[in-house]
Amino acid sequence: MDTKAKILDIAMNLTRIGNWAADGYQSKKKRIDIFLQQTSEYIESIDPAISNEPFGTIFKTFVDEYQRLQNSLKDKNFDELLFAEKMMTWGNILTHRAKLL
Repeated sequence: MDTKAKILDIAMNLTRIGNWAADGYQSKKKRIDIFLQQTSEYIESIDPAISNEPFGTIFKTFVDEYQRLQNSLKDKNFDELLFAEKMMTWGNILTHRAKLL
């Protein structure tokens, strides 16, 4: 699978995760966890050389934010809707920025 396809798969997963979290995080937690794991694997499989491309800067920003979002799941004051919104936003950003690849 090429890099662009992986990025689009990541974006699609983020959108799904965001929708499920917005529709009821607790009831869909198991499904969300599965997709978070899959998304993390996709992220790890991206060639590090991408950082030298125009897309690299936004991807690094995304990876940093994705890690913060994953860590936020452990917070006592976890905000399901904010998490959902950020996941969907990053899904949209990555979909549009994948054109740079």
